[in-house]
Amino acid sequence: MPDSPLSASPYEVLGVASDADDATLRLAYRRALRSAHPDTGGDVVRFHAVQLAWELVGTPDARALFDRGARGGAPAPSREAWAPAAPRPRRDSRPLARTYGHPGGLSRERYLGLIREWAGRGVTLADPYDPALVRSAPRDIRHVLADALAEEASARSLSTLGIAYTVWHDVATDAAGHGLPPKLDHLVLGPTGLFAIQSEDWGGPVAMKRGELVGAALDGERPMRALAARAKAIGRAAKVKPTALVIVVPDEHAEESLELGGTNRGAVVALVRRSRLASAVREGLPGSAHLGGTEVMEVRARLQAVVRFA
Repeated sequence: MPDSPLSASPYEVLGVASDADDATLRLAYRRALRSAHPDTGGDVVRFHAVQLAWELVGTPDARALFDRGARGGAPAPSREAWAPAAPRPRRDSRPLARTYGHPGGLSRERYLGLIREWAGRGVTLADPYDPALVRSAPRDIRHVLADALAEEASARSLSTLGIAYTVWHDVATDAAGHGLPPKLDHLVLGPTGLFAIQSEDWGGPVAMKRGELVGAALDGERPMRALAARAKAIGRAAKVKPTALVIVVPDEHAEESLELGGTNRGAVVALVRRSRLASAVREGLPGSAHLGGTEVMEVRARLQAVVRFA
């Protein structure tokens, strides 16, 4: 995936506002460098991040370049990296999975509404995906856009599963009270089972612990619990049971390509890197029940009768 909207800006790394004056910026850099230095109990990764941040905004020329949307002299992510992608001609003649729904559609709608509300009433945004605008927005707004991009990336991967699989995107649920929006990102059915999948980008690493995800970036969220509630709502309506609950994150945010977390109401729980998603579904998760041909057809018919899109 292209550079995430949640990637920390130099100002966030240094702990100052983007409009801080030069003296404040310099003071913040010295403090951050001192606290992050390994010799004073700091962290090597953060120490290097502080140094890079200063390279990007530490001089008036570098700062002006960054604020115009460039990073280190190279172009920042263009608007095309974050705007909806135009359809591309296929180069692979192999049949794709049957897909329904609009992956990332609701998240993009939410982002556009939030960014316009944040910009202010009466303000016309020439381009809501302009990198400089996105970088200046609050983190919760950038998070919504990051999730839309994550959902679209997972959808591209899932489409390669082949005709034995059916994929529904942005499936509406009635799992109120378990996080917004009330929808499941992807529901995948095939011979290796029925997968309820959530695509996420929290901007930092996460890991599995006792069947739930943990990590500083989660800020108290319980995403596996929310996913289980959404899957249960859909399963109850269709009178089927998911065989796997999967949360997909960018590769750099998971230490392992596939990490299992036990079961939840009989469904195998897993944290999966995005590059591993298609193969994990195609192979099936360890301990997850596979479905026979007749079962797949019956479950598909039940789901088609009840699935609605967000």
